Amino acid sequence: MIVNDVIKHLEALAPLEYAEDFDNVGLLVGDKNSNVSGILVTLDTLESVVDEAIEKNCNLIVSFHPIIFKGLKKLTGKTYVERTVLKAIKNDIAIFAIHTALDNALLGVNDIICNTIGLKSKRILLPKKGTIKKLTTYVPNENTETLRKALFQAGAGNIGNYDNCSFNSEGIGTYKGNENSNPTLGEKGKLHSEPETQVSVTFNTHVENKVLNALFKAHPYEEVAFEVATLDNYNQTIGMGMVGELEVPQNSNDFLKFLKTTMNVSCIRHSEITKTQVKTIAVLGGSGSFAIGAAKASGADIFVTSDLKYHDFFSAEGQIILADIGHYESEQFTKNFLVDYLSKKITNFAVVLSTTNTNPVKYS
Repeated sequence: MIVNDVIKHLEALAPLEYAEDFDNVGLLVGDKNSNVSGILVTLDTLESVVDEAIEKNCNLIVSFHPIIFKGLKKLTGKTYVERTVLKAIKNDIAIFAIHTALDNALLGVNDIICNTIGLKSKRILLPKKGTIKKLTTYVPNENTETLRKALFQAGAGNIGNYDNCSFNSEGIGTYKGNENSNPTLGEKGKLHSEPETQVSVTFNTHVENKVLNALFKAHPYEEVAFEVATLDNYNQTIGMGMVGELEVPQNSNDFLKFLKTTMNVSCIRHSEITKTQVKTIAVLGGSGSFAIGAAKASGADIFVTSDLKYHDFFSAEGQIILADIGHYESEQFTKNFLVDYLSKKITNFAVVLSTTNTNPVKYS
């Protein structure tokens, strides 16, 4: 097994195309064609984690957070980032970071939180825009069904709970090939009219290459006329945060105690308890102050997130309870999830859970 084999499994779970623009995801250190001796999964990659990888004979670290976030101009070992990268390079250890790609994944960070605290009827809090594309092409009527099936198999035509979705309109296509052409139908140098079907299908951005390859393989024409457009629709299966429901409403204070225990949190910073009971819960792992407005608009009774500043708590305005459980704490179960996921995909290969506690925040 090589590093790229592991990357393919991770990108199937959380396509890197959906990571935020500010982020730095993917293979940060190492050669994707290197053979893998072992995989260590961690929340953060620090020097101590690289030491653990060396000790456990793992030459690939799968990290949630990227150790290289801003550009590195020097590698002198002056900072913890430089020292970590240098140690990884010296010991031929590759580092892959998944971060906001997994934040935005349907079965990612926020789904993990929802499942941990037992939420049902889950939906994306902030659906991502610009991740749905539409392919339009024209095909002879007799080849329409074959082409549609090929596009569907490549991942096109899936919308929410539906698949095999397309729009089809019949008309007449015309063309005249020059002396270098080799038309499938008609003769070169002669104007040809052909009954054709305009086929339109939507697809998620990350499968564009597969869809286009299927188009070119299944289409009978020498030259395929097509266009791809990015839609403004919000993608209900990709985005930050989630909203879910408790099976039974809980007293607000009791829920905070439950949250503290279930999420293994030392303390919870929260806004004023303005609701007697909570049932609808919004969650967003990591720094979530930017989503307070969306959480309020969703009708959530409480918003569970982290890194809230003093003035952020005023934004509750009596409409919602804001609960800051800590950055590390909100994402801590991510590495367990990734170990389970990779272990199921790579059944004959050891995937190791890092035991290094990388939380930089301590409580007294």
